[in-house]
Amino acid sequence: MIGVSGTTKNLGVIGWPIAHSLSPAMQAAAIRAAGLDYAYIAMPVRPETLPAAVEGLRSLGFRGFNVTIPHKSAVMALLDEVDEDARRIGAVNTVVNENGRLLGHNTDVTGFLRGLSRQGVTVKGKRAVVLGAGGAARAVLWGLIREGAAGIVVGVRNAAKAREALTDFAADVEILSWDGDAFAGALASSDILVNTTPLGMTPKTGEMPPVDWNRVQKEIFVYDIIYTPGCTRFLREAKAQGHRVTNGVAMLVGQGAEALSLWTGVQPDESVMEQALLAALSEKENGGRA
Repeated sequence: MIGVSGTTKNLGVIGWPIAHSLSPAMQAAAIRAAGLDYAYIAMPVRPETLPAAVEGLRSLGFRGFNVTIPHKSAVMALLDEVDEDARRIGAVNTVVNENGRLLGHNTDVTGFLRGLSRQGVTVKGKRAVVLGAGGAARAVLWGLIREGAAGIVVGVRNAAKAREALTDFAADVEILSWDGDAFAGALASSDILVNTTPLGMTPKTGEMPPVDWNRVQKEIFVYDIIYTPGCTRFLREAKAQGHRVTNGVAMLVGQGAEALSLWTGVQPDESVMEQALLAALSEKENGGRA
């Protein structure tokens, strides 16, 4: 196993708070498995100190860092360049330091699409329904648009509010109240259904978006980007109806693998990352007991 030395390159994740982050366990496992001379740490950064922190990481020669809540949008103004995915999503979750130039990426879109491809689901020419219009939804929507979805409907509680939030996606998506008949019609004609809301996430595991499964076509693929718990009420009900499903584990692993590849040029072993992630999740569910 590679140890930390004077040649070790530094990586990390910034956020506030950050103690809950699963990225260190996942990335450290991938780094060890690949025999890379890198170290990855979690770094708590308060919102008011973000500019100083970013400049500090640049000055210290960090090869790169992940960015999580609440800094994903604010960090963009502090970087030298952002890629097309990050620009369209309006958020950066991965920064690469190229000889002092900080380049922003958003690997959430890659992670989301890998979650589909691992299940043999293609997007091109398919109709999709996305539940929710928050930050996570933007990555999902851009992934579906980028891959050539034939039609995208966004289902939300408050359609007017969602239209304001997704103004820049207006030409590509239709936004509907999930209580209306038009939304039920969209479910009946769609191939992919994605939940991007926090409904059903631990600890409120009894919640789920209001989906009438009787209006959903049998062949639809159901994707919940939540990964705690591993099987939400939304997914349990979908499985009970005979739908194929997946959770957010593949998305989380996929975005992390893409980030590590951007930093190192090495494609990591995603199975190793997934094992480390699941072990860390299990430890959290058991109250910190291994």
